[in-house]
Amino acid sequence: MAGGRRPCETGAVRRRKGGYGGVGLSTMSVVQGRGTVSSSGRLVSSVGLPAILFVLFGFSGGVLWVLGWNYEGLTGSGATKIHPSTYLIFLLFLARATLAGNPVGYLARAATARPAGALLAMAGVFLFATVVLRNGPGMAGVIDTYIAPGLLVLLLSDADERLLSRLTLLLHVIMTANALLGLAEYVLKFQLFPYRFDGDVFPMDKRSSAFQGHPLVNAFVTSIYTLSLMTGARGLPAPVRFALIGLQIPALVAFGGRSALVVTLVLGSAYGIYAALRQLQTGRVQLVAVAAAFLAFALVPIGIGLLATGGFFEPFIERFLNDGGSANARVEMLGLFDDLSLREIIVGPDVALIDSNRRILGLEMGIENPIVRMTLYQGAFVTVIMAIAVVLYLGEQAKLAHAGVWLPLLGIAILLNTAESIASKTNILSKFTIILTLLYARPGSRGSRTARDVPVTASRPIRR
Repeated sequence: MAGGRRPCETGAVRRRKGGYGGVGLSTMSVVQGRGTVSSSGRLVSSVGLPAILFVLFGFSGGVLWVLGWNYEGLTGSGATKIHPSTYLIFLLFLARATLAGNPVGYLARAATARPAGALLAMAGVFLFATVVLRNGPGMAGVIDTYIAPGLLVLLLSDADERLLSRLTLLLHVIMTANALLGLAEYVLKFQLFPYRFDGDVFPMDKRSSAFQGHPLVNAFVTSIYTLSLMTGARGLPAPVRFALIGLQIPALVAFGGRSALVVTLVLGSAYGIYAALRQLQTGRVQLVAVAAAFLAFALVPIGIGLLATGGFFEPFIERFLNDGGSANARVEMLGLFDDLSLREIIVGPDVALIDSNRRILGLEMGIENPIVRMTLYQGAFVTVIMAIAVVLYLGEQAKLAHAGVWLPLLGIAILLNTAESIASKTNILSKFTIILTLLYARPGSRGSRTARDVPVTASRPIRR
């Protein structure tokens, strides 16, 4: 009997099924619960994620020092050795888990959405425990370097289209401001927020610090952002994209990152030639694009010549001619293994011995390779675990991104191995995560089904 009561259907059956149409009260409570929690979670993320991005990219150790926060140094409270953006990441993650109503279920669903991100966070916890048990240095660094980016990618996977668009705009604004400030510091020979260690400034280092702090961090982030503009950021109009690239490349000179500038120019030029040849093969070449290319080839050499005449490149060229022993340090660091047994290499030697040998070899300023540095301080076993976690983490982001992400990933792989980078305290992985997530989101992938889409109420629908 269409539209009417079935003859065999009793009140008890209707109550068990939840009334006509088969939608039970418990099912309705799930839907209503999902809507309430999802709305609250989105509201918290809409405020929390922009705050994280702003603090992460805008508050370097130099900026924090002005605010009374001794982030880069040994003295002061241990709580200040963790970056404020990391605290925001933990608070937002805790808020999202709490608003879900079932924190354990939220963690499980978030880990399912981004398993490599969860793996990196867990590997970071393992490394943290190892450092604590060995009474070694760098506990706060582990939290910033590995645990924070692992949680951050879980939070980003939960953001919708509108929020990610706002974050992308904020990223472009901050990176533009950072490049402009860096160039101004370079020209005026003045650092607004210089890199400090326990408050001490390095007067001989004239490289720009801008908002990112350490010149190498500035150079690394600017390089990856520039490479990402070349093959990502598909929503940007072409003139805006080229303008941003044209601003970031001179900023690399101001930041003084030799490896970063070489990687950007070599990979960028190779991609430009490849893209041009591919476009010519299609037979669809726009006259406006051809005219713009010829104009660029004519004006760029003139611009470089004018800058060279004005002495723009002199400090940068000086760094190539006198690297302060950086190249020699990459050879000398291998000598640190000479006095170590096989067991010490695997499980990690005495930290005091390594520090003493570093002073003897003149390597106090750093061991310029993350694999070597972590092996010396944590042992090969821990180093392999962390290397696998990082590779899987970046591979997962590549898998979720659209075509072209290989260019910045190749840049990341090269640049991370030119300094201590992720073997010491840094938030560079979190910055790379934001750049790759925002500039390489696949069409329709934003706001995809993640933890926020799954009902979280304890009630469960009754099957028919």
